[in-house]
Amino acid sequence: MKFTSLVSAEQLAPHLNDPDWIVFDCRFTLTDPDSGYRAYLAGHIPGARYAHLNDDLSAEVTATSGRHPLPDAAMLAKKLSAWGVGSNTQVVVYDDSFGAMAGRMWWLLRWLGHDAVALLDGGIQRWTKLKQPLTPDLPVIAAATFEARPIKEMWVDAECIEKAMGSNECLIIDARSEERFSGEREPLDKVAGHIPGSVNFPFDDNLDIDSTFMSAEDLRATYLDLLDGVDPSRVVHMCGSGVTACHSLIAMEHAGLKGARLYPGSWSEWITDSSRPVETGDE
Repeated sequence: MKFTSLVSAEQLAPHLNDPDWIVFDCRFTLTDPDSGYRAYLAGHIPGARYAHLNDDLSAEVTATSGRHPLPDAAMLAKKLSAWGVGSNTQVVVYDDSFGAMAGRMWWLLRWLGHDAVALLDGGIQRWTKLKQPLTPDLPVIAAATFEARPIKEMWVDAECIEKAMGSNECLIIDARSEERFSGEREPLDKVAGHIPGSVNFPFDDNLDIDSTFMSAEDLRATYLDLLDGVDPSRVVHMCGSGVTACHSLIAMEHAGLKGARLYPGSWSEWITDSSRPVETGDE
């Protein structure tokens, strides 16, 4: 069985010694970029490799990019090969923020044509709550060959967003918090507000009360209501820098609503050009 959206701790546990399964620890904090790796060294799921959001899963920031530009596909493929990921590998990604960071690696693998990747539902918190093992031991890695087959149709750029504005060509869903979307508070970027015409659906609204994802049925109902007749293929997800928006892409995938795209540059790229329109308020 191939897992392509979510995997539970109970489903992962029997595969810790399975050479066809590889786990990645993606813990990361924006305000302390090294904290995730320190946590990994202190204890991680056995066999897990560590993937750093800035160093491994993003390119260098430029004057016209967002805070986490897409990495070069060939460079990422080289790293995945060194990490032991091959064409038949089931990849599992996790973090300690309920998928807010690990979702980025999920999306990157899907972008490179690797479908067998799933987010550990509930993250390391649920893993430890179920008394599953952690270890400080670094994994012994056998290199593999990962062939990248980037799917350009999975993402859009700022130019595409500009062309679509006012034409009902796409529905832009912004995964940031309500206060950041409205412009009431902006702790990370230089300009507050949102892209005109976009709608707000904070990524943590994908979660149930126990911090695991809502059921596929509930997510489907929630998103169909939000889409209001818009085909999933016309949906574009964004956030501050193209990271937490991936959480909502996982949610739609889990709900069977396929074809939505990512705006990787997101708000932090949009505001690098002062000619691009900005709106504040709830809508």
